[in-house]
Amino acid sequence: LRLRRAAAAVRCPPGISTKSVNTRAKLGLGYPPAIRTLGRTAASHSCPCLPLASCDRANSYKGQALSSFVQSLVFSYKPPLQRHLGLHTPTHNSSITYAPPSTMTDKEVESISPYGPARSTVKGEPLSKEDIDKYNDFFKASLYLSLGMIFLKENPLLREPLKKEHMKLRLLGHFGSAPGQIFTWMHFNRLIKKYDLDSIFISGPGHGAPAVLSQSYLEGVYSEVYPEKSEDIEGMQKFFKSFSFPGGIGSHATPETPGSIHEGGELGYSVSHAFGAVYDHPDLIALTMVGDGEAETGPLATAWHSTKFLNPIVDGAVLPVLHLNGYKINNPTILARISHKELENLFLGYGWQPYFVEGDDVDTMHQAMAATLEHCVLEIRKFQKQARDSGKAFRPIWPLIVLRSPKGWTGPRKIDDNYMEGYWRAHQVPVPNAGTNPEHLKILEKWMRSYEPERLFKDGRISDELKALCPTGNRRMSANPVANGGVLRKPLKLPDFKNYAIKVDKSGGTNAASMNNMATYLRDVIALNQNSFRLFGPDETESNKLGAVYEAGKKVWMGEYFEEDANGGNLAPEGRVMEMLSEHTCEGWLEGYILTGRHGLLNSYEPFIHVIDSMVNQHCKWIEKALEVEWRNKIASLNILLTAVVWRQDHNGFTHQDPGFLDVVANKSPEVVRIYLPPDGNCLLSTMDHCLASSNYVNVIVADKQEHLQYLSMDKAVEHCTKGIGIWPQFSTDQGEEPDLVMASCGDISTHESLAAIDLLLQHFPDLKIRCVNCVDLFKLISHEDHPHGLTNAEWVSLFTDDKPVIFNFHSYPWLVHRLTYKRPGNMNLHVRGYKEKGNIDTPLELAIRNQTDRFSLAMDAIDRMPQLHNRGAAAREALRNQQIAARIEAFETGMDPPFLKNWAWSHNGLWKQTVSKITN
Repeated sequence: LRLRRAAAAVRCPPGISTKSVNTRAKLGLGYPPAIRTLGRTAASHSCPCLPLASCDRANSYKGQALSSFVQSLVFSYKPPLQRHLGLHTPTHNSSITYAPPSTMTDKEVESISPYGPARSTVKGEPLSKEDIDKYNDFFKASLYLSLGMIFLKENPLLREPLKKEHMKLRLLGHFGSAPGQIFTWMHFNRLIKKYDLDSIFISGPGHGAPAVLSQSYLEGVYSEVYPEKSEDIEGMQKFFKSFSFPGGIGSHATPETPGSIHEGGELGYSVSHAFGAVYDHPDLIALTMVGDGEAETGPLATAWHSTKFLNPIVDGAVLPVLHLNGYKINNPTILARISHKELENLFLGYGWQPYFVEGDDVDTMHQAMAATLEHCVLEIRKFQKQARDSGKAFRPIWPLIVLRSPKGWTGPRKIDDNYMEGYWRAHQVPVPNAGTNPEHLKILEKWMRSYEPERLFKDGRISDELKALCPTGNRRMSANPVANGGVLRKPLKLPDFKNYAIKVDKSGGTNAASMNNMATYLRDVIALNQNSFRLFGPDETESNKLGAVYEAGKKVWMGEYFEEDANGGNLAPEGRVMEMLSEHTCEGWLEGYILTGRHGLLNSYEPFIHVIDSMVNQHCKWIEKALEVEWRNKIASLNILLTAVVWRQDHNGFTHQDPGFLDVVANKSPEVVRIYLPPDGNCLLSTMDHCLASSNYVNVIVADKQEHLQYLSMDKAVEHCTKGIGIWPQFSTDQGEEPDLVMASCGDISTHESLAAIDLLLQHFPDLKIRCVNCVDLFKLISHEDHPHGLTNAEWVSLFTDDKPVIFNFHSYPWLVHRLTYKRPGNMNLHVRGYKEKGNIDTPLELAIRNQTDRFSLAMDAIDRMPQLHNRGAAAREALRNQQIAARIEAFETGMDPPFLKNWAWSHNGLWKQTVSKITN
């Protein structure tokens, strides 16, 4: 009121109307630009006449007097919604321009409020008054269950006054997003029944698990899966108590949740998971709730582009519902504070057609949501029918719903003069002190009773009339077998990998590119599994030497085509290779694909797999928990092939040199993770075949894509990979006797350098007894007590001894091997060499020298560990050091490694004696 009177008194410029001031104030958007300018200029000039020359009464104020008047005017006024939203009024010394000038019109400002009667793009009233009453009751029942899970352990239907003894001592959970998710789920149920839809629900804000769990309980699925959580008072009490409770279930849409394939603990993956689920599922609709906080994450932002890879003939559809409830944990969300036009343009640019449903008036919102969801389903079916009838795939502008409703919708507006509903305080536990504050307990009880639990639940079960709003059988989204993908999973049809063997005439004497044979193997895997296997990668499949797969399936591409794309582009509307330069999106697609019963492989450069560290971490956690859920069937393993490895990133430099993904994976449960480092092409084929046939693991395979020495025939490779670790007698001189030295390796390039070091040592010490050990399965190093693949101590000693020096050349960071072997007998004799963050633009050998994983460093290290060599050792060490220095000088002068080093192959015919002079002279 003071602001309006003051504005009239100073006769502010045209356009600053009372309505304009009040509209912006109500929405917390600050004062109109001219009002802010009034305060700013008056405060900065001693004479008010200059900035306010157009105001009739400016001369009645003098200098500082006007400045003080305007400052007190602005600072003492707190707009209604500013107060409602809890925004702080600036102190006297704060800048007056606490909000930037708005670019929105008054009408646009009003349109982004979550309050008022429903406003929607799609018009219509598909529901009768009786229908609305039923949906109101179902909504109330769902909301009551959601609150009960967060707060109650006893008195589930409030048949006696609520006491603190009825409440959980520790209140956990998130209510804020639950109303919007419930609202969406229950209205989609109507369409599942009407059109017999095959659908799953993906909860992006999975911390709002009470929404998902409440629907599963009301549909009857939860009680079917967990009979002790029956649809009666006793079952409801157990249902409430188990939520976010020790010995119970988690606070997200965890694997224990029927119908869930997406936990939603770490945000950003809902849309990519949804698309992965609908690939090769032509009749499936993934109804995907996207939180407006989640929409700010990078993975979610890239996943909107997934429509460019969705073929309406062979794939299903994703129907995203962007839930604008306005707030994250403690901040406004970006997309909730931009205009309709800006938000609509954003999604049109992504290739989506947004349909808005906004407001908080429940009755009108029912009609708007029902009409909008039905319109979107019919749009989806129209696009699919058009493509399938014509046989011509095209990229539609797919529908997307923007649901704007208050956070914590239907809850108390205020608690102790602090806003709750429609504000960030609704995000988690909305009445956190109810167990200790008697007044808050009364507020909670009044709130919960407003949902009429005694009327809606007869002895813990909703009426048959309300139950009839739900689909039946497997059409219930919480019972859809797609969300228990192991039920649908069929074993892959795998070709005989031995048919792709690399011929090895001489162990350590044959060069070949391991990936070439791997590519032809994967080509035939794709050919045999045209509807259940896809290869994923962030624009690296061709670079990783896997291009042969395009003979069986092209790269899916629903974007525009240029003429030159026909010249090796390998693009097609229908294909089996999924490439987008987003590791997050590719990983999300793969996870969604295997979680719903299919198989796949992700190929990536080793250094940049770190982009999805936390995604893989979350999937590991999902699998580990799923192992504890009896009704969850096993899914195909998540297979990751890492190539372009650290030791061949000499040409790209330091940024591309990071093998640390293995450390991330090694931290996960031994029941879930496997790490393989095959030393050659035949071992790679054997390993890949094993991984593709496995289930419920995360398999990481590390193999370089360049040409390397080959060591084992296919039969020997199978034997070696089956054991996971073993002695290579063809490179050993101990011949069953006690060795003087064990030279061990893990990784293809590390193995190469270790064998070259053995050759060097044998030149200087032909009588040295050396045992060569190679490791394929990294977890063989750990104790069998800590990992099912681990060796017993007796097996360890039989390979490594317990009293002889062991020089272990490792592909990744050396500390990982030390960590895995710290309890082993003789571990003090184990000396691990690996990548130590030393790199630049180097030659391959120079990069190895920097990190002491080269043949010279390994040989010198071995000499240092064998004091019995005495003077012979000192002389040999000096010669090796000179050779190493000479090799580095040549690299610095020519940019290349000496050919005889680069082209080294295993031999006992005195190769080094023939070539040393070329270095030292």
